[in-house]
Parts: sequence; C-alpha cells; structure tokens
Amino acid sequence: MAGNSQRKGSIKKTGKGNPTAGSGGRVKRGLEGRGPTPKAKDRPNHKVYKENVRVERNNSARPKRKVIGGEAEWVAGRNSVVEALRAHMPITAIYVAEGAERDARLREAFKLSAEAGLNLMEVPRSEMDRMTGGAVHQGLAARVPAYSYAHPNDFLDAAAAAKEPALIVALDQVTDPRNLGAVVRSAAGFGAHGVLIPERRAAGMTASAWKTSAGAAARVPVAQAVNLVRQLKAYQDAGCMVIGLAADGDVSLPDLDLADGPLVVVVGSEGKGLGRLVTETCDQLVSIPMSHQLESLNAGVAASVALYAIAQARA
Repeated sequence: MAGNSQRKGSIKKTGKGNPTAGSGGRVKRGLEGRGPTPKAKDRPNHKVYKENVRVERNNSARPKRKVIGGEAEWVAGRNSVVEALRAHMPITAIYVAEGAERDARLREAFKLSAEAGLNLMEVPRSEMDRMTGGAVHQGLAARVPAYSYAHPNDFLDAAAAAKEPALIVALDQVTDPRNLGAVVRSAAGFGAHGVLIPERRAAGMTASAWKTSAGAAARVPVAQAVNLVRQLKAYQDAGCMVIGLAADGDVSLPDLDLADGPLVVVVGSEGKGLGRLVTETCDQLVSIPMSHQLESLNAGVAASVALYAIAQARA
C-alpha cells in the first residue's frame, strides 16, 4: 500500500496526525540552515578557544594578593622597566614575552632583576598584551604593587621617636605625580618626617611618582588625608605651626622664625597655588624671594627651596 513501504528512508503515514507525514516535520527542519559560523573564540575545537581556556586556567591558579591603597600597576617598555629597577621601585615580578629579542636593555633588566632577587617569568606575547592593557611593552613589563599609605599621625610619632621637631610637607591641589615624586625626594634629602596629600583630586603614589622620587619613596612615608583642612587643624592642635608657600606671602622665607619648631609646610600647585580654605587655615604665608618676576615655581622646586632654608635654620 502506498505510504506503507518498508524500504529504508520511507515515511510511514498514519491517520493520527503524525508530524512526519508528507513533506513537513523533521524532514523540512533538517533542510533549514544552521545560522552564521561561530567566532573562533566560541568554537571548542579551535586553537584560539583552547588558548583562552589555558590562560584563564593559569590566571585562576595564581594566588590573589590583597591590594592596599589602590590598584597594582604595570610598568611597560624596556626603558621604563630598567629605570624602575634603577629607582628601586617595589617591583614584585618581571615579565618577558616569549621570543623577545635579547638586546642590551633586556640584558640589563635581567641583571638588575637578579641582583634584586626578583622573579622573572616568560609568558606568551598575547598574555602580556592582556596584562598590560595593550600598552607598547616591547616584550618586557614589571608588576608594581599598590602603594601602602601611612596614617597622617605616623609622622608625629616618627618625630617623637627621633626626638626631633616634626617637619611635614603637605600638598594642596598638586595633580602631577612627577611633582609629588620630586617633593618626596626633597623631603628625604632635608629630613622631613613625611608627605601629606589629599585623598581626592590629587596625584597619588603611582609608578611615575615612584620613579621621580629616585628611591626616596622607600624611605619617606606618604599619607592621604580625607579632608586636608581638617588634618592641618589636627596638626595645629598637636602643636605644629602650619605655613603656606605663596607668592604674596606676608613673610619672606629667609625671615621665617618658625623653622626650629614643629612645622607643616603646605605647597600648592603651580597654576592655582593654595586653595582658599587651606590659605585661611595656615598660621603664616611665606614667600620665596626671587631676583626676577615669575608667576610661580612648580611644587617640586618650591618645596626643595623651602625645605633647604628650614634645614639650614635648624642646623
């Protein structure tokens, strides 16, 4: 009977509404297209998919480190990594891309890493691209941990322990990390007990600040203040005099008679100077005399001049 053939591939017809009857049903669905081809990263048998799985597996196997004070940073590029090693930045590991050309810079990085006892790890170039966020790394990168900030009161404790009058440098509206690094370097050179910066709208201890400090950031602590004015008042309550550097200061730096006591020196940005509330909080505004009329000195230079004068007066 037609429709009841037993040959292979034939369709059995019944009177009960079998969806396979006729030209529809599974036969029709089997002729439909399967859509666009999935991307390589979504195809389990493709080498790109397998590489991504391997990278994710390796990352999940690495121990997680607690970050204090912000996020860890990457220093990318051969010159930058060598400079960071020379500046004794707190690098946790050096990464080199597989197949990277061994030139003089790379060999110097290897030598400095070995002297510092740092781990040297070789990773695929694609992995280094991912870790550094697509930066031009030239096959070499360094991992720098987040800076661990001190507490503002630690400076007073350090001065008391050393039996010295406190000397603290505070920065107001300084947003260039290189200026911060220069101030930290000057603070180390002239015996300051610490550098205070605002928590918001200010430069922090980034890799750039570390490099500019030329290693001084490892010797002089830096603290953040949630509210700079409130912290300056706390220092005043603790017996410190607060002076602000300003072009129109009431007292010239050579005539400053507060240098031998507990002192906080506030330095503003090159363009804006000190903020209004910070200016009103200062016990005295001090100017740096110059032979020619200039708008202002940058924060790093101004802090250096003031700290040198204070060190001479204390000596």
